[in-house]
Order: sequence, then structure tokens, then C-alpha cells
Amino acid sequence: MVSFRLYQGRDMQKQMFISFGAAVLFFINFTAQADGITFTNDPFAGSSALSTPGRQVVGNENFINFTTGRDVFSFDSSVFGLSGPVNLINGLESEIPSGGVNFVVLRSFDNDNNFSTPFNAGTAANLIANRVDTAGAGFFIYFNQGLDLPRLVFSTDLSSSDADLKVLARLLNFTGDDGRAALEDFSSANFVFTSAVPLPASAVLMLSALGFSGLNQFRWRSKANRTMQAHYA
Repeated sequence: MVSFRLYQGRDMQKQMFISFGAAVLFFINFTAQADGITFTNDPFAGSSALSTPGRQVVGNENFINFTTGRDVFSFDSSVFGLSGPVNLINGLESEIPSGGVNFVVLRSFDNDNNFSTPFNAGTAANLIANRVDTAGAGFFIYFNQGLDLPRLVFSTDLSSSDADLKVLARLLNFTGDDGRAALEDFSSANFVFTSAVPLPASAVLMLSALGFSGLNQFRWRSKANRTMQAHYA
């Protein structure tokens, strides 16, 4: 009986350590996946862009890697004032419709047939505004010539050349000619509106730990019962 209790205590400590480690790994993985692709904060917080006349472009974006076949940009509807279905157009400037669109993946990479001049968020927004005549906020991805990579941008009005812009993300793994070509792979599946309130990090960690602990306690009890049965067999 003494040897069984000693085994029981050591095994419980081992299982608790495994449970805690698994919970920590789960929490780290959860937050890593959320960073850079989930947007729940006011895009213009801390700036005077909305109260300053004329177009203001706010940078300080997230630097991320993005895989179109796996990753999703998630936007809090209450923060951006948008909800409902994602209406995406992925194409050249000439293919952008006059309305009914809230996401644009712009595959025109120049606005004046001169690649030596900058093609930035403002010039890309102007190309879109030249096509869209229905007022409304929205998002677009364009390829920045100077940085040689795409950026994700929020516009307070896709139809206006005076709309304020907030650059949300810089896509580090879409560089050069391959990066330009890869823009074609974006689809509506890569964007979603959500109103769900995420759990605080402490709650996620606690629930994860409890779940893993419960599972391992069940496994330990089953193993202990088998050991005890074998001892008295």
C-alpha cells in the first residue's frame, strides 16, 4: 500500500506539470495566432486624424506574415462601423465597381505609368475613389512601391479622395514580383467581421489549465485503477 501511494503521488505531480505546460503552450499559441490579424481597437486612437481637415494617413502598422490559404483578417464590427457580408473585389482599378464593395485587393501597381514615382496608400486610395461612387468605409490592400510589399489599409470612405486612412498591417512575406502575383490569391475567405468579445488572456489561461487538468486527472485515475487491480490480482 505504501509503494502504491508513493507511485500515486509522483504520478499526480507529473500529470499536473504536464497539464500546466500544455495550458501555457496553448495560451502562447492562441495569442500568437491572434496578433497581427485580429483588429479590435479604434484604428485612429491616439491621433488627431479625424479632427484634422483633409486626408490624414496614420501608419504605425503591424508587421506580419500572412498565408492566404490559412489566415484570416478579423475586424470588430463595433470598432470599424461595418458589418454584414464581406463584399470583395480583387482586380485592376478598371475592374472596381461603383458600389457594393467594402474590400478591395488592388492589383494595379502604378497610377501615372511611372514606377519611379511613389505609389503609396494615398495614391492607391485615390484610384479606388475614382471608381467607387457609393459612400462608405472599407478596407483595401495595395502594393507599396517604395517598401516593395503590400499593406492593409482602412479607409473612412472608399469613395472619397479626402477620406482618412489607417494602415493596419504590412505583409512581410509578399515582396517583389512574387508578392505582386500572390495578391491574386486573396479571397473573401481571408476577411471576416466579428462582434464576439474575446476572452481576457487570464481567463483563456485559466480555462485551458482547468480543461487539461481535468483530462489528465481522468487519465491518471484510470491508470491508477489499473495499477491497483494488477496489484491485488
